[in-house]
Amino acid sequence: MTQQLTVQVQGFGEIQANAGERLVLALERGGVDVLHRCGGVARCTTCRVSFQEGEPDAMTAAEFDKLTEKGLLGQARLSCQIECAPGMSVTPLQTASSSGLEPGKAPAEQIEPDPVWTTRPGASTEG
Repeated sequence: MTQQLTVQVQGFGEIQANAGERLVLALERGGVDVLHRCGGVARCTTCRVSFQEGEPDAMTAAEFDKLTEKGLLGQARLSCQIECAPGMSVTPLQTASSSGLEPGKAPAEQIEPDPVWTTRPGASTEG
């Protein structure tokens, strides 16, 4: 049985999610018009969020590489590369309504590309 949890979303209130569900999908299902222009494959950074609480220490190599490339490492996370967990509080940084852009193709149920996990810089488990 999948654990149900609540994610606090600044400007939108609480949304319900399943533990391990992709954050981008939980946000959409919860009524947040988060962008995902590349279809949730860590290529465009439009699904980025900032964390107020509960930022996961785990990060995919694809997320690390894309955030580094765009100069966003340590400032934002990609909701397409994050699995929902208890205690999360996030702010979506780009939405369809705030940008005037179409959200993009629907992301797959599982994280794409196949995740290779690493630890984010500054994580409590680092060093």
